[in-house]
Amino acid sequence: MIITNQRRMAAAILSQKEGRPVGVHRVWIDPDYLDEVISAVQKDDVRRLIEDGVIKARPIKGTSRSRARKAAQQKAKGRRKGHGSRKGSSNARAPKKERWMRLIRSQRRELKEFREDGTLTRTQYRYYYRKAKGGSYRSISHMRSNMEIDGVDIGGER
Repeated sequence: MIITNQRRMAAAILSQKEGRPVGVHRVWIDPDYLDEVISAVQKDDVRRLIEDGVIKARPIKGTSRSRARKAAQQKAKGRRKGHGSRKGSSNARAPKKERWMRLIRSQRRELKEFREDGTLTRTQYRYYYRKAKGGSYRSISHMRSNMEIDGVDIGGER
């Protein structure tokens, strides 16, 4: 009942047929035709059995991505970010420099719009630009409220 040679030959033949490696563990032999497989000594005999469908190559098992996709969806919603999931300081996860760049770029964009639509003069723009650079404003709304306190007329609620 030893069919290791037949299995090896079938793996070699199926590898050529498929165009990619087929290992001996992927070779499936129909248990009803074991006697025929045992009597198959030459490669031609094994080829005939493959053509008859007695010997086949099992499909390649892949790794399911469904769990990974589900986790990615949850992370996109902001879940799975608790203490147990963290591997790095808050500064490593959201660096101070990146936070600063996000803040200052948004403030400068806003200042630029105000200058272009005539809300700010060039000198006012320069003044608020320097204040923003110095880190005086926590956010765009904080910057706007300071401008309103200073008497700059910002065109209503946006």
